[in-house]
Amino acid sequence: MAEGPSAFVFERSGLSTFDFLLMAKTIATIPPRPRGGRVIKEDPHRINDKIRGVQQVRLIGDNVEQGIYSFQQALRMADEQNLDLVEIAPTATPPVCRIVDYQKFLYDQKKKQKEAKANQKKQEVKEIRFGPQTDDHDYNFKLKHAIEFLKEGNKVKSYVFFRGRSIVFKEQGELLLARFAADLAEYGKPDNVPTLEGKRMILFISPKSQK
Repeated sequence: MAEGPSAFVFERSGLSTFDFLLMAKTIATIPPRPRGGRVIKEDPHRINDKIRGVQQVRLIGDNVEQGIYSFQQALRMADEQNLDLVEIAPTATPPVCRIVDYQKFLYDQKKKQKEAKANQKKQEVKEIRFGPQTDDHDYNFKLKHAIEFLKEGNKVKSYVFFRGRSIVFKEQGELLLARFAADLAEYGKPDNVPTLEGKRMILFISPKSQK
């Protein structure tokens, strides 16, 4: 029997020679884990010589004369500027590319996405209730509130409530909501025409996108 620590471990394991060799072979075939446990992500765009199967590209951007070029010519132009040829619209005919510093391009994209997410607000629906015979003072008071709601990026649900037999004033309700939409035209736009639901005539107004 063999001498030394390795022989001692082998004897204490209780494994036959065949089992031991089989276990060693199995362990040898297990692929090593990536160092640090990190997964390397592929670039979200094809760049430079990774753009394959393309004969022509359309170049856009401020640092080139925009137009259609052969792929090889576009690649040379990027190389002359020490920049990258980045495919940004692969499904277009021909594919659309930019000549940019790719790492800076990715950084700017992530920055814009982060800013857009930070500026995104949860939209609320604010209700404005009228009666079919709302006077001018009450109307202007509610109009002022609606303007503030739309400026804040909220949607306005305006409605005329017909109590009892006041449903006979349905046309007045339609005129009131039409006036309301017109007075708010600078701040929002109607999602629908006034719709009668039970005793309510409803009009939704969404805020205009802020430039």
